[in-house]
Amino acid sequence: MRVAIIPARGGSKRIPRKNIKLFHGKPIIAYSIEAAVTSRLFDKIIVSTDDDEIAEVARNYGAETPFIRPPELSDDFTGSGAVVAHAIQWLKDSGITPEYVCTLYSTAPLIQIDVLIEAFDKLSKSDAVHAFPVTSMPAPIQRSFKITADNRLEMFWPENFYTRSQDLEEAYHDAGQFYWTHLAREEASQEKISFSDISIPIILPRHLVQDIDTPEDWEFAELLYEVIQRTKVRK
Repeated sequence: MRVAIIPARGGSKRIPRKNIKLFHGKPIIAYSIEAAVTSRLFDKIIVSTDDDEIAEVARNYGAETPFIRPPELSDDFTGSGAVVAHAIQWLKDSGITPEYVCTLYSTAPLIQIDVLIEAFDKLSKSDAVHAFPVTSMPAPIQRSFKITADNRLEMFWPENFYTRSQDLEEAYHDAGQFYWTHLAREEASQEKISFSDISIPIILPRHLVQDIDTPEDWEFAELLYEVIQRTKVRK
């Protein structure tokens, strides 16, 4: 069995009601749900939420909301891992043990269905625990620096100051869209972190990746989405 779990709490602060705020005319969570439905990969698509309005919107777009997330898993400090673990335990207590779980972010309107399918295909044909999309850093992290307490600069790796950018190894970061997991392999992985050799990266171009944490992020994501849709029409 394959299950998609979409965490979506109601108490977002920087962008109020973020998970159901309209993004190009639809609640943003709808994009994740519709991608899961259209992919035809899942036996169940579950939204884990503490909010009745989010639950209603989720059901309207094809997801299940079989439980209300408890308050202790709905604060600003609870990570998605604990939320997904709660949903998996709920499934097991209900007599359902998934083989694959996909943690799907509720604010990922740039998600591509073919990437979701590719990630599952590569994971299912491997002995890896996870598969998820990544993208390259826009600048070499080896030449990065911080601003000190006295408002000056300090390189993290000063030895790389004179190294040409093209001679430095490319670095990547998590695209923040979804994570496929093979549950049995995860239990046998001795709690290794997902950013390690137990994971398969699906490399995305940077224009398909945008975190949405602030109003400025939201505006930029809408612009990216519009450009992507225009490009699809031209093709």
